[in-house]
Amino acid sequence: MEKTKEMASQSNYTADNIQALKGLEPVRTRPAMYIGDTSVKGLHHLVYEVVDNSIDEAMAGYCDTIEVTIHSDGSLSVLDNGRGIPVDIHKDYGVPAVEVVLTVLHAGGKFDNNTYKVSGGLHGVGVSCVNALSKWLEVEVYRDGKTYRQSFRRGKKDSDLQVVGPTDLRGTKITFKPDSEIFETTTFDYNILAKRLRELAFLNKGVSISLEDKRTGKKEVFCYEGGIVSFVEYLNANKKPIHSDIVYFEKQEEKIFVELAFQYTEDYAENIHSFANNINTREGGTHLSGFKSALTGTLNRYGKSHNILKDMTLSGEDCREGLSAIISVKIPNPQFEGQTKTKLGNREVQGMVESIVNEYLGRYLEENPTVAKTIIQRSLNAAKAREAAKKARDLARRKNALNSNSLPGKLADCTSQNVEETELYIVEGESAGGSAKQGRNRHFQAILPLKGKILNVEKANPLKMLKHSEIQTIITALGTGINEDFDLAKTRYGKIIIMTDADVDGHHIRTLLLTFFYRYMPKLIEHGRVYIANPPLYKVTRKKFEKYYHSDEEIRRDLMEYSLGQSALIHIDRHTKIEGEELKQLLNIGEIMESQIYDLREKGVDLEQYFESWKIRGLMPKYAAKFNGDIEFFSTEEELNQFLKSHALSGEGEGEDTEKDSSTSEKKYQILEFHEAPDFEEALEKLLQMGFPKEEVLEVLQEDRKIFQIQFGGKIVEGEFGFLGLSEEILKLAQKSQNIQRFKGLGEMNPEQLWETTMNPETRTLYRVKLEDTIEPDKIFTILMGSEVEPRRDFIEKHALDVKMLDV
Repeated sequence: MEKTKEMASQSNYTADNIQALKGLEPVRTRPAMYIGDTSVKGLHHLVYEVVDNSIDEAMAGYCDTIEVTIHSDGSLSVLDNGRGIPVDIHKDYGVPAVEVVLTVLHAGGKFDNNTYKVSGGLHGVGVSCVNALSKWLEVEVYRDGKTYRQSFRRGKKDSDLQVVGPTDLRGTKITFKPDSEIFETTTFDYNILAKRLRELAFLNKGVSISLEDKRTGKKEVFCYEGGIVSFVEYLNANKKPIHSDIVYFEKQEEKIFVELAFQYTEDYAENIHSFANNINTREGGTHLSGFKSALTGTLNRYGKSHNILKDMTLSGEDCREGLSAIISVKIPNPQFEGQTKTKLGNREVQGMVESIVNEYLGRYLEENPTVAKTIIQRSLNAAKAREAAKKARDLARRKNALNSNSLPGKLADCTSQNVEETELYIVEGESAGGSAKQGRNRHFQAILPLKGKILNVEKANPLKMLKHSEIQTIITALGTGINEDFDLAKTRYGKIIIMTDADVDGHHIRTLLLTFFYRYMPKLIEHGRVYIANPPLYKVTRKKFEKYYHSDEEIRRDLMEYSLGQSALIHIDRHTKIEGEELKQLLNIGEIMESQIYDLREKGVDLEQYFESWKIRGLMPKYAAKFNGDIEFFSTEEELNQFLKSHALSGEGEGEDTEKDSSTSEKKYQILEFHEAPDFEEALEKLLQMGFPKEEVLEVLQEDRKIFQIQFGGKIVEGEFGFLGLSEEILKLAQKSQNIQRFKGLGEMNPEQLWETTMNPETRTLYRVKLEDTIEPDKIFTILMGSEVEPRRDFIEKHALDVKMLDV
């Protein structure tokens, strides 16, 4: 992309460019309003907000490297080589601009029209939102030869902006740990992040984005000099293109930049993705409409003018069959319909895209007649197949009309006429179907049992698919039609629920059904109509207790509760007993300390030295400075700064190697910051409040002294223990006292059990199938369900170790 000349220069990017709209207080109160939700999606959106700032710098021409790191303590950092957030004093707030950016909602350069001409991000909510929803956040800015650092806790300033040393770097590093008080989970998923970062690298040609996971050692670098051409290559990696070249063209008019890349394959489905300012516009919009319209018109004009089509006119669906395409626009003031930024509304973009496709594609077809003929012939074959499929559907409709009851005979329908309350269970096997029919609520639940496995539609052409009896049954039962005939208003059920066994065959049948819905009825998924039933995996019994569980986490939680009532700790020296709420509190303290001690060991910290500060002063160290193997601990930032000044040291920041800088007389050191020190301090204080002497606590932690025996079920268990590892030991004892049965098939449950565990709306759990990422699902379906064997073998070999509880 040509760099826009009107960008703010390096020297002009100061506090004056930072515009703020309103306060930060509402974010912690109503986080879902700002990041969508507080589950996995919202958690990862925090990362995207920080990365989007770096991408804005890249689109403005100031950044070409972004490094994302998941740390072993659960925090995450984003480092870029942009200009660095301004650190001068903001004229309206009287504090450094970087502090304004991190503590004031909607503060950032994207609200100053002279700073970023093109910008993405979640409506500019930005890193202040990340700060508000983090347990702690630390920012380092590298500008003008200096390293600046400031820290925050739960959105509030924890330290002032400090100069901590010289640097040759330029850019910004933001490190944060999500707040477990806000989020349901605070564990980052490498694969989720990799998908988005790879996408951003494709869309921003030449920008290097790395992702490293310190928990596992895995690292990938995403950098594509081919840009969206490389993106199409990625989409078609396991498909068979019908022409070798990827068609690419780009154009910039005034302030709007448009680029397109596409290639046809032997697949039957279209695979088109559109983006506006790096945002995946999943619902399309004016840029996609312009492309589709111009593509259909251009192919028809060429086909007729060269006597390939004769009297035939290609439909839009014919022209897009087997097409993989990327449409990307970058526009100063995008208008998105709705708050989710999934549909572009700028009218001027449609005409511009149409004009570009008409001009450039028309010229390409004229200059490449062999490719042009291949594409037109491909679309012509699609049109003929469409006509044949239409005749087959019409014949099926006429046959149904002659029957007094056109619904499939195996369908056990419900009596309700209210579509929104009705449910269709698609059930694996006649046996489970029989149990489901007996156990269901006949008023609103219909049962459709399937015999064996349905056709793999990824490998079959539409005509063969329509002749398959089980698929015919599903289409008839649903009543919506497929492809261009699909009409959501005609659906006979509010929920379509796939219910299969929790074994290999069951998973395969579920995948075949999802492949069919994804390829031929995608709007059912897009409108949230498709669900997966969640039959229990386990049945746990002990004496008169019986309960069903859907996951290992559920069992662990319940077993822990049970074990608290059965367990006690006996102090070896004092013979005192700890049980009930006191035991629960001690186990929680132990888990917190285990996590902290693991992090300290990961950083190479000697525990005896670390705890010495608490022993003497009652304060846990928050900082450490390492140099030539020596380490100094500090409980406050003031202590650290005094040490640095008195020793004339310069900081390199956490994670960098200790070294001697030959270019200066200053010593280099490694700074460690212990973000969890306040939590550790609180845990230790609770131990003192519970009556444990400080000397004893230190001996247990520093020297691994054992002070407890476990009593379970009234009996003393062999072994002695400290504060750490108690929860796991007690959990093992609880597991041994239970009978845990693993279910494999629906047929193992009688109708009453099936109703209570899987079909009763009051007690069941359903998973709604959502289509948020349209790129990776297409690749996965192609790899796993397509005709190419080699990619499938590679995928299985790569992911074999990730599989848990495989029933074979």
